[in-house]
Amino acid sequence: MIKNFLFGFVALYLMATAFNASANDLALIPWPQQVQPQAGSFTLTSQTRICADWSSRQTAQFLAQRLRQSTGYPLKVHWRLFGALPQNGILLTTKNANTNLGPEGYELLVTTNGIVIRASTQAGLFYGGQTLLQLLPPEIFSTNVVTENWQAPCVQIEDWPRFPWRGLMLDVSRHFYKPSEVEAILDEMAVYKLNRFHWHLVDDDGWRIEIKKYPKLTQIGAWRQKVGLERNHRTDGETNTWPAWIKPTADKFAPDGRYGGYYTPDEIREVVAYATTRHIMVVPEIEMPGHSGAALAAYPELGCTGRPYEIERPGIFHGGALDPAKPKVYTFLDDVLTETFKLFPAPYVHIGGDEVAKGVWNQYPDCQALMKQQGIAVTNEAALQTWFTERMVSFISAHGKTPIGWSEVMRGGLATNVVIMDWIGGGEKAAAAGHDAIMSPADPVDFAYFDHYQSTNHAVEPRAIGGYLPLRRVYAFEPMPTNLPASLQSHILGPQGNLWTEYVASLPHAQYMIFPRACAMAEVGWSAKDARNWDDFTQRLTVDEKRLDELGVNYRPGMSDPDVRPPPPKKSAHHHWHHKQDSD
Repeated sequence: MIKNFLFGFVALYLMATAFNASANDLALIPWPQQVQPQAGSFTLTSQTRICADWSSRQTAQFLAQRLRQSTGYPLKVHWRLFGALPQNGILLTTKNANTNLGPEGYELLVTTNGIVIRASTQAGLFYGGQTLLQLLPPEIFSTNVVTENWQAPCVQIEDWPRFPWRGLMLDVSRHFYKPSEVEAILDEMAVYKLNRFHWHLVDDDGWRIEIKKYPKLTQIGAWRQKVGLERNHRTDGETNTWPAWIKPTADKFAPDGRYGGYYTPDEIREVVAYATTRHIMVVPEIEMPGHSGAALAAYPELGCTGRPYEIERPGIFHGGALDPAKPKVYTFLDDVLTETFKLFPAPYVHIGGDEVAKGVWNQYPDCQALMKQQGIAVTNEAALQTWFTERMVSFISAHGKTPIGWSEVMRGGLATNVVIMDWIGGGEKAAAAGHDAIMSPADPVDFAYFDHYQSTNHAVEPRAIGGYLPLRRVYAFEPMPTNLPASLQSHILGPQGNLWTEYVASLPHAQYMIFPRACAMAEVGWSAKDARNWDDFTQRLTVDEKRLDELGVNYRPGMSDPDVRPPPPKKSAHHHWHHKQDSD
């Protein structure tokens, strides 16, 4: 008995030691919920078969296409009626899945003979596939054929996200990003299981969505005479013409020299479909009632003054606000949203609501009359904004959508059925009142604004809008308010990183600002709070940088304050790819 006990104890000790050593070798981002390393490895070969049940064919095709690009192996997808794993095979199946793992959870089992990815949904299977890719050598993300020993360590993983919302916002108003550039960022989001793409389509500096009923929005509002980087200089006063990748590409200029661009309905449908394949929800933002300079440049009669507006960039903020007292404003917004709803199947639409210029509405008789009619004090412009928001929420809700607004939409009272995107506070208060909230704070502590500097030495960084958000602070972000009761915690949907682009005019520059901070945000949103460990994360990130190299991402290397990254590697900034059907 004693001998058997001692033998068992030693065996358990050795297993635990092996577990720890192996776990340290797994460079997975975000870190899964449960990981049990096993002995041995699976080798992917040209004879490996990828199998899937009928409902999982498309997910299997996506994984197969990614594997084909770097391995050069044929890897056709085979349909299997029963969930038995073939020798030297990869099986994706929803059969006998553990539904307790939730709609995005999955099980991944890697043995020496084969691999099984099991989930109750296609999203879960997709995420299991992303984890499998990270178990393989980083060269698996190459878009060129690579000669490599394609081994994945044996492991058993049960995984699910901590939060349902794991977001990234891209501002395409200040600078236009082509559909292919947006899709590049979607590809990169998918690697890290980020699942919400917040598309900031309109603002003072540009209107980027074509609205058929209002053609001047893109004829006038999508273009300006200057790029707006004229103030992009180093702190020593030297004009910052280096690195070259901060500059916009020539195709952002019209034949007449104007700078900008916009998305046609077909281009938006393509981007949305591209995101959907990667299980990313695209949430459009139509900013209102402030930050409406581009709309007012096209239709000045929608403003309080009726005077012409400019969309050039004399400064980083100028207050174009719609006139809430004019019925034609609501006709305009209802029409714009109606066309927008047809392009975006997401249940959400973001309506902005931030930074409405103070002292504008209460200066004009029609706004004063409206405030008096509604019993609002003339000095209480926040209450007038809440009245405006309630009007728009009624329209949006009637069309089966849920509105999202920045923190300011609750300053005059919390409108019903609004999700709060907390950037300067209000998320905890909203959740306590039974409203959902998305946490992306810039103030009082910045955890989520990727347009801010990554180094305190500004002379070695591309010009940024200000602030300081190092990678370590992003990783330390805790989206769940400390004092929120457990019964209300489900109202905290999750975290989001935001890239405003006042000074970011190119895809390589956007990638430099996003990565690796988005990797940290992905782990904040997915992994267990207690599992987060900065030293371990940075070790995994050294491997992940090799993945980003293979993807051609112009990320910012290092963990603290190194010199600015040199020009991008020899391969192009992004190898854009679509998967195609190929099964038997």
